[in-house]
Amino acid sequence: MASHVDFQYFDCDNHFYEALDAFTRHIDPAYAKRAMQWAEIGGKQRLLVGEKVNRFIPNPTFDPVSKPGALDEYFRGRNPKGADTRELFGELDRIADRPEYRDRDARIRLMDEQGMQGAIFLPTLGVGMEQPLLNDPPALIAAFRAFNRWMQEDWGFSYKERIFAAPILTLVDPEAAVAELEWALEQDARFILMLPGPVMTPAGGRSPVGPEYEPLWSRINEAGVTVVYHGGDSFYSSYQKHWGEGAQMEAFRQNPFRSIISHSAIQDQFANMLAHGHFARFPNLRIASIETGSDWVFHLHEKLTKSFGQTPHAYPEDPRETFKRHVWVSPFYEDELGELKDLLGVDRILMGSDYPHAEGLADPSSYIKDLRNFDYSDDEAHLVMRDNGLELAQRRTA
Repeated sequence: MASHVDFQYFDCDNHFYEALDAFTRHIDPAYAKRAMQWAEIGGKQRLLVGEKVNRFIPNPTFDPVSKPGALDEYFRGRNPKGADTRELFGELDRIADRPEYRDRDARIRLMDEQGMQGAIFLPTLGVGMEQPLLNDPPALIAAFRAFNRWMQEDWGFSYKERIFAAPILTLVDPEAAVAELEWALEQDARFILMLPGPVMTPAGGRSPVGPEYEPLWSRINEAGVTVVYHGGDSFYSSYQKHWGEGAQMEAFRQNPFRSIISHSAIQDQFANMLAHGHFARFPNLRIASIETGSDWVFHLHEKLTKSFGQTPHAYPEDPRETFKRHVWVSPFYEDELGELKDLLGVDRILMGSDYPHAEGLADPSSYIKDLRNFDYSDDEAHLVMRDNGLELAQRRTA
């Protein structure tokens, strides 16, 4: 496999496909029935979450699984024949024929062929499993505790300094979150994964940067790890139910309304942090936004400009400068990459291929073609596709 670049690159958005026992291998038996279970229903393997069939991923066994990049053209806004998603997926692969999706050493061999030095590895199923357990915090905590231990066992948080899997931190219980963070740090985690948006509990929502979370953020700030916010099934996904669109998000279900509604969990996440002086309290924080696109950056910038003009006394400094110092963004490859560079600066942009997902790139190194379409120089492409990600993979001294 020939690379499109002449240097070893660092991909900030790679994924694995979870093993069938990812949530069950290390689950506390007391929570086995309340968390995740497999059941055969109508002759098919179904995932039960909180004793209900979960449909976040249509086929959570990932067998068969889509080919990488199968929906590339669709996500670039091109579907001239008006094909439905099933047609666009095309021929699927047997998971047994793609060991690199579930085996880290097979994946490193593939990375060698791809010319990829290292990558942040993120869940596929895991990013949709917090929402269905919100009404049972003990089971939610137990489920992700088990999941993170599976992730460390099968992938590693810094395996050979090339595979940097990111453990998921749920904030439903502040003390439990600190304990899980400490365990992850002991395992040499370099990235901590959270879902954007308010922390939802049975008692209602609360800010993820509220006073009860000060110990957590203080420890993250001290440790110098990078927090990753990644798209998934969150509280914001359920917003569509108020329009009669169905309560549960289903990946790859075509829904034009869902693609154009204006709510943005990631935009509000940073708005919440900036409005409450979060980065002034924790000046060593580095946060990467992965697989959330970049349109929201422009919208947030406009709102920050107006807000700072109206109430400059409410901010420790110009919040646009705070944002640019603490936040890295991995845009979709089909985004407006030229204007993003002008607004954010090339040293805050991260390459992310979403490999091996259908909506990602079949060849991660081809990301450079989109950079060149927006006149990124060789040095700028090197920063986006290598240096910026490598910087985040190293802990930064407070």
